[in-house]
Amino acid sequence: MLDFNSASLIFLTLSLCFISLFFLFFSASSNPSNKNPCPQSYPIIGNLPGFLRNHHRFHDWVAEMLSQTPSSTLQVNSFLNLSHGICTANPINIEHLLRANFQNYIKGSRYHNVLNELLGQGIFNVDEQAWILQRKIASHEFNTKSLKHFISDVVKSEITNRLMPFLSKACNDNMVIDLQQVLQNFTFNNICNVAFGVDPPYLQNSSFVKAFDDAVEICSSRFMSPIPAVWKMKRVMNIGSEKRFKEAVKVINEYAMEIIISNENKEIGRNQDLLSRFMSTSKHMEFQDQEQRRKFLRDIIISFILAGKDSTSTALTWFFWLIVGNPQCARLIRAELSSLPELELGPRIFSYDELKKLHYLHAALSESLRLFPPVPINSRLTVDKDVLPDGTYVGKGWFADYSAYAVGRMETVWGKDCREFKPERWLDADGALQPSNQFRFPVFHCGPRICLGKEMAYVQMKSIAAVVMHEFDIIALDGGANAEKMMNPPYSLSLLLKMRGGFPVQIKRRQQ
Repeated sequence: MLDFNSASLIFLTLSLCFISLFFLFFSASSNPSNKNPCPQSYPIIGNLPGFLRNHHRFHDWVAEMLSQTPSSTLQVNSFLNLSHGICTANPINIEHLLRANFQNYIKGSRYHNVLNELLGQGIFNVDEQAWILQRKIASHEFNTKSLKHFISDVVKSEITNRLMPFLSKACNDNMVIDLQQVLQNFTFNNICNVAFGVDPPYLQNSSFVKAFDDAVEICSSRFMSPIPAVWKMKRVMNIGSEKRFKEAVKVINEYAMEIIISNENKEIGRNQDLLSRFMSTSKHMEFQDQEQRRKFLRDIIISFILAGKDSTSTALTWFFWLIVGNPQCARLIRAELSSLPELELGPRIFSYDELKKLHYLHAALSESLRLFPPVPINSRLTVDKDVLPDGTYVGKGWFADYSAYAVGRMETVWGKDCREFKPERWLDADGALQPSNQFRFPVFHCGPRICLGKEMAYVQMKSIAAVVMHEFDIIALDGGANAEKMMNPPYSLSLLLKMRGGFPVQIKRRQQ
């Protein structure tokens, strides 16, 4: 139920909108109509009724509508025609958006308006020269062997010293744990250690964690708001969620600046974390003053924390949910793990070279990502009018969404068994991994903006999945995935595809 302030704002917004109702309606009617399909759309109110009815299953609703169109692409009509856009799950159109006509589809004002206070001028919120500069710096750092080794060491340390002891205790005490929350804590510790070089327990005891979670959640609600004017008015009036967002960003800024100032007094080159690396690089860049330099460092580091904070944990949560519901896949993964030589006592930590040999595990993770991409839908803003390869018209200033979640559920892309969990579709006849075309599998984005951390994400996911499955059986209280649940998966609507209500499980030690 909406609070009084929110209800008042909605009433005021609707009143202002209806003043120009007839102008907007007749103005839209006077334009030449295009042939873009637009299912479940009505005059004046657009797709709003369908959105409200399907809010709890938004991504499946979008996938169903896209599957009913001739080329898996539709036009989105907003309430009162306040904005226009298209959404696609067609790999050919996605390639056009993200590579062939890359310069015409930018992050633009849609991202900037929603994420500016949190990400500032960070790499995921900017275009053109600002993006090129940060991409060049980040690409160099992510391709260094030293950073890869540093991240690998952090992951191993977290698994050995924190994750496995916690799971062992949960097993011994017969506890019910929220595996999603456990994995979120683990990956958040990792990314903060990699980004800041700060000991995770110190972070967990700070207000930074809660502030970051609150800020991301409120940004999610901004993106999904059917009437953006509501949250914008709340921001101007500094009330409700927008007041909490402002307070959360203040905490994030203060903490980030504290770490940056502290690191300025350290010897450059001694530390391997991202902040230390970017600080070293920024010494050779021109800034107006020290404050501008610190702001640059703050924005790029916060951007990488956002990218790595929950994406890996979200992917692993769905992976374990699917594995619990598909025991034959679990047996094949464990058989592959057993084929590697046992070289140590205690929890088995697999080396980088060993992880590369785990083709079936890699395929199972990819299949899980295909069905449940951590970022289920992404968006761009159109610089100039365009026509997509399938003939879809896109106007200047329109948004252009592409749904990785829907792509994974298109029979035209993945076949009639597209809703089934089948790791074998990623393997050739000899059991060797055969990667998919990136535009059929846009989970890590595509083209020039493809995720720099893709390889490292797989290493982290494989490391965790391998050691947990080697040591434990996971018993899900909801029984895990099945055919019925796959038709209506329990996700929440947010920037990331988190499992609604968490993932309560019990952990049982395997008989080796």
